[in-house]
Amino acid sequence: MDTLNILYLVGALLIFASIMASTLSARLGVPLLLLFLVVGMLAGEDGILGIHFAEYALANFIGQAALACILLDGGLRTSFQSFRVGLKPAVVLATWGVLSTVLVLGVFVTWLLDVDWRVGLLMAAIVGSTDAAAVFSLLRNGGVKLNDRVQATLELESGANDPFAILLVTGLIALNLDPAGQTVFGFLLLLLQQLGFGLIVGLLAGFLLSKLLPKLHLPEGMYAILIMSAGLSVFAATNLIGGSGFLAIYLSGVIIGNHKAHSTEHVLRVMDSFAWLSQAVLFVVLGLLVTPSNVINVWYYSVAIVAFMILVARPIAVYTSVKPFKFKDREIAFISWVGLRGAVPITLAILPVMARTDSAFMLFDIAFGVVVLSLILQGTTIPFMATLFKVRIPANNEPKEEHEVWVSDKASITLYEFEVKPGAFAIGRHPKVISSRVSPDEINVFALVRGQKLVPVKEDTQLKFGDNVWYAMQSNHASQIAQIFNDTKLDRRAIDDFYGDWLLSPSVKLGDLPFFTGVMESDSLVTTLRSNAANPSTNMWQQTVAQYVKANLEIAPIPGDTVAVNDEWSLVIKEVDNKGALRTIGLKRQDLPMVN
Repeated sequence: MDTLNILYLVGALLIFASIMASTLSARLGVPLLLLFLVVGMLAGEDGILGIHFAEYALANFIGQAALACILLDGGLRTSFQSFRVGLKPAVVLATWGVLSTVLVLGVFVTWLLDVDWRVGLLMAAIVGSTDAAAVFSLLRNGGVKLNDRVQATLELESGANDPFAILLVTGLIALNLDPAGQTVFGFLLLLLQQLGFGLIVGLLAGFLLSKLLPKLHLPEGMYAILIMSAGLSVFAATNLIGGSGFLAIYLSGVIIGNHKAHSTEHVLRVMDSFAWLSQAVLFVVLGLLVTPSNVINVWYYSVAIVAFMILVARPIAVYTSVKPFKFKDREIAFISWVGLRGAVPITLAILPVMARTDSAFMLFDIAFGVVVLSLILQGTTIPFMATLFKVRIPANNEPKEEHEVWVSDKASITLYEFEVKPGAFAIGRHPKVISSRVSPDEINVFALVRGQKLVPVKEDTQLKFGDNVWYAMQSNHASQIAQIFNDTKLDRRAIDDFYGDWLLSPSVKLGDLPFFTGVMESDSLVTTLRSNAANPSTNMWQQTVAQYVKANLEIAPIPGDTVAVNDEWSLVIKEVDNKGALRTIGLKRQDLPMVN
């Protein structure tokens, strides 16, 4: 009994310490997942507590369950809009991108470690895929708003590339153990089986669950447990029939998350807790599993592999995968850099140990070093690289908080919280005056909080810096209200510098804009050829702003996309609706010619 209580105590204290350490993450600029690993290592064999933990099978069990939970949560938060802009490149990255990374990196690793090529390819396959836990955590909680194309591609890639990576690792383990029994045809057949069953089961299960949930009336806390149990059932059942459980549970989450109903009102908040708990447990266990002294013994191999992967293998894979989709070079460079490695490579490195392949423990130690270096080098530099490669989008159009309240099975009202920032337009104005500027019929003042206290809204009430206002909305006007509350002078200058000083309606004709008076004749030949490659006879000045942008973009439009009109002016997309239609476009004067 004492042993059981000691296990409870140590386990709970490790998770508690991990979460408390998370408060240092933002201050130190260190990825939270790395702190979880550090807590595990400090408690491990070479650490303060000296716990000897070598249960690879148990760690694999925990890793599979935790990754399934993380992927389910990621799927629930993935909108169909992400598929519009990122699905095709993400699918190529999740297949060809992983394969090309493994092939290029495998040649280097074989030479570096001076091992059989099968072992070299196995090492490359272990670290060849990006990690959903790391990507979801660092991109969604890192305080950086990326352009939708880059964010969607990275997230969808990380959610979809696990099946192919797992298949490569298991196939290469079999190739190391029984070279004569493996064939290319058998591998391709297994790949189609994994992806096919994973796709079919995931979509079917997600559809059925999305139809079932609105018909159920359960206590609020039960819905998340129901979805979690159903998701794990889909994961396990798909694995049993030979499909990819990771792909299935991710797709199920996507389908459920995009069919909102009263049953999913509180699910995301509870699932967020499940996902964080899964990440904490997973990384602490993996930290316990490793012996830091062994990792230090092969540190130079880890450094060399990380350097080659970041500077050579990953860029080749990304460039060949997404360039055909008309991505800009700076977007390709950023996607190449953010090839985050996390729990997946360490979990995959457990499989050769369990299978007792040659050099398995060395591969595990090297993989652990690669993950730590990736989290440090790539995870801590995301904000800097996003700014450097110009994929960061300035934003002052997001509410501080939001809660969806379902008033019936098919109708909901969303409560949004907005905080009055210094210098904002909202200061000195009545909350109802602000809502009436946007949509008086669909927005109502719900509450005003000042100094942590609820304040009644009277006719003479005026907003002050630091006030928090809650609005109830029937439609999504949150971005417009947020701009009024968040529009500080500093933010306004940054946004004007990015989008330009003038905002245009997509329906206005280029030729009707006074900015181009006098340049239409002199620029007519050059700009007509530039803007109408598909139809050179079209006069660009007779096109609407939206027509001109779409004719020149050659890719699904997202906020931040820029199209040059001439060497002096360019159009910058500011808002796009859920169907891809342009809503607001900025006109920006260029100091220098446009460069991708």
